[in-house]
Amino acid sequence: MNKILIGFIVILSMSIDAQEVDNSDFTPTNTNQTFSREESPAVLIDEAHNNFHTMGESFQPFAKILKSDGYSVNKNIHPFSKDTLKNVDVLVIANALSEKNHEEEGSDNTWDLPNYSAFERSEIEAISHWVKNGGSLLLIADHMPFPKASADLAAIFGFHLNNGYAWGPNRGVTTFLSSNNTLTEHAIVHGSNKKEMVDTVVSFTGHAFLSPPNAKSLLVFGENTISFMPNKSWKKNSETPEISIAGWSQGATLEFHKGRVAVFGEASMFTAQFDEKSNTLDGLRTKGAEQNEQFLLNVMHWLSGKL
Repeated sequence: MNKILIGFIVILSMSIDAQEVDNSDFTPTNTNQTFSREESPAVLIDEAHNNFHTMGESFQPFAKILKSDGYSVNKNIHPFSKDTLKNVDVLVIANALSEKNHEEEGSDNTWDLPNYSAFERSEIEAISHWVKNGGSLLLIADHMPFPKASADLAAIFGFHLNNGYAWGPNRGVTTFLSSNNTLTEHAIVHGSNKKEMVDTVVSFTGHAFLSPPNAKSLLVFGENTISFMPNKSWKKNSETPEISIAGWSQGATLEFHKGRVAVFGEASMFTAQFDEKSNTLDGLRTKGAEQNEQFLLNVMHWLSGKL
């Protein structure tokens, strides 16, 4: 148990350090622009809810990939409403956080329990109505406290987010494979042609969730994977609750009336950071994660109706 505890604390601490420094020199490998200026889908990346990932900082590589494919990408700095979502094709919410759990520089750690919702009920209803009428939502929530911050929003679509840390045989790194069906059969996996096909996706810790019956699981945890649910962030001891998450999802899609929803329980798989401590690239440029960029493009193609 002591060995597991030490590994858990050290590895996850490295993960958060890597997230704090973005890879501003990142250049997408994608050279095929799917959308012209005239048909460019409008993407709105949320920055109004204490988001850990923003398009100007740690989600800059994410935004660059979308722009390389012809998307029009802008940031949101307002509470969600009918007017905020007007003329938006795809809404991206990545690691939103309640003000009560927002950790300002130099402050005490406020990620410990209790964790709170990042959204007002009126915002959740506005998003639900918007998706119901044809909008597409990409909701990303990493490990604790981010699942709790987005839990009420996810629940309106039937998803149950576990406010913990996903942990498997390779510690915080999970490789989802078509060969063992942890990366499942889906239009996103096949893409539009053979060049866009994906058979491997790598994620970095994050959390697990349960999907509603009418959703399609995309990334499924295999055997010997657990979720640790501590009351203090990054801390685990012999009394920390844990459950098996084998068969749970870290990625899933849902067709909701006229709209579409994609939920993911990990953010680093969709961006790239530079870890100053180890002098290494993390996320999209991690060895083995070479297909993650195409996977992101395929997710966006599904959300924008191309797939």
